[in-house]
Order: sequence, then C-alpha cells, then structure tokens
Amino acid sequence: MNKRGQALVEFVIILPVFIMLLLCGIDIGKIVFAKNNLESIMDNVITAYESDKTYEDINREISLNNPDVELKVSNSNNEYIVFTLDKRMDILTPGLNLILGKDYEVEVKRVINYES
Repeated sequence: MNKRGQALVEFVIILPVFIMLLLCGIDIGKIVFAKNNLESIMDNVITAYESDKTYEDINREISLNNPDVELKVSNSNNEYIVFTLDKRMDILTPGLNLILGKDYEVEVKRVINYES
C-alpha cells in the first residue's frame, strides 16, 4: 500500500471541511464584532439623548461616523422610547449564508423611560 497516496486522499477530503469551518468562524467573528460596535454606538446615542440632543442631531452624528448604521426611534405609548440600531452584513461563507441569509441584520435595542 502507498501511505503517501492515502494521506493525500485524506487531505483532499478534509480540506474543504476545514476551509468551510474557518470561513464560518471568520463570518461569526465579524458578526460579534459588529454587535459590539453597535453596543458602543448605542451607549453614545443614549448619552447624547440624555444630554438633550435632538433625534436629528443624534442621527446626523451617527451617519457621519458610521454610514452603514441606521437609527430608529419609536415612542408608541408615551411611556417608553425604543432606540434601535441596525446594520446589514454580507455573509460570505457558502453554507452559512443559506442558514443565516445573504444579508444578515445585526440589531441592538435599548428601551428607556420617556421623560417629557
């Protein structure tokens, strides 16, 4: 038996699986990094809101520094204000984009009391 030929066949079988796992790890790492980044931006948004900045000023500041991040503010019941930050990410790994979708949306929400 040829041991080198057997090792080559095993390597060729395992290599695509290893590459897929590596790419999945990179994509998941990008998602976690984006979530952390959105949490940091949300802290700045809440601080700006508590210092009586207007929604337009906050949104303008976000769009200047992070153009791919979208801020949504809702105040439906006059009791709570819901701040939501969204960011769309492309999933590049072929198998993972079937599970998560090609455009994966990372979202961070904060709910605070409404004070008039």
